Amino acid sequence: MKKTLISILLILGLVAGSTTACSKSASSGKSKSVNGTVTLAGSTSMQKLCDALVDSFMTANPQLTVTVEYTGSGAGLEALSAGSVKIGNASRPLKAAEKSAGLVENIVAIDGIAVISNKENPVKNITTEQLVKIYKGEIKNWQELGGKDEQIIVLGREAASGTRDAFEEILKIKNNCKYAQELDSTGAVLAKTAATPGAIGYVSLDVVDKTVNSLKLDGVSATEAEISAGKYKLQRPFVMATKGEISAQNEAVQAWFKYVQSPAGKEIIKKVGLIIPE
Repeated sequence: MKKTLISILLILGLVAGSTTACSKSASSGKSKSVNGTVTLAGSTSMQKLCDALVDSFMTANPQLTVTVEYTGSGAGLEALSAGSVKIGNASRPLKAAEKSAGLVENIVAIDGIAVISNKENPVKNITTEQLVKIYKGEIKNWQELGGKDEQIIVLGREAASGTRDAFEEILKIKNNCKYAQELDSTGAVLAKTAATPGAIGYVSLDVVDKTVNSLKLDGVSATEAEISAGKYKLQRPFVMATKGEISAQNEAVQAWFKYVQSPAGKEIIKKVGLIIPE
């Protein structure tokens, strides 16, 4: 009888100890470990942001793997719809048809689209009207804008590009542009503009460097301050789209978004020259 009583007391003690341990774990705020892979594909304009986020996220969460393919916004959203990736990166708002197909627009940052020219070009400021006329092929020489007698080489992105889609949509010139060359990435536009006398192009603000001129538009510079104030017109969202709401995604994807929206994630967004959405 004594042995039985002792056994019962020991069992009760173990249960109590286990309950106490669980309570301590819950009060510590630590969540259970999440394993898995997060797959993203899409916008080349979002490469700088994604690369920075991936490095930081995987350092903080070594048990998770993140892979990103930079295929262009349209291709990324198609991959998401087909189920081959969990997140589709788009450097433009989602279209009505994409939303109707079940894709959800998760805006993680706001980006400016910088209009760039070759470094040797003396023209530093153009109006929105002049920019429209350049891309429609109505202004063909920089001399018409107070520059050198030099042909304007109009560069842009390929048809599936989110940057191109946003640029043409904002300026209301969709399907009316006269491109000399269509390039397949943000980096390619930057490099081609830097290497081509008379060139003009458009790129994500966060990639602009000293190899090109960033033109003022209507006297307004493409800067974070002017974009936040709503003064610079060429701005668009960076979207990490999901098929269904974030809450319906697997734990690995939810952990990714939790990090992106955390103070650490927001600090990275700001460090790469983007704006936190309100």
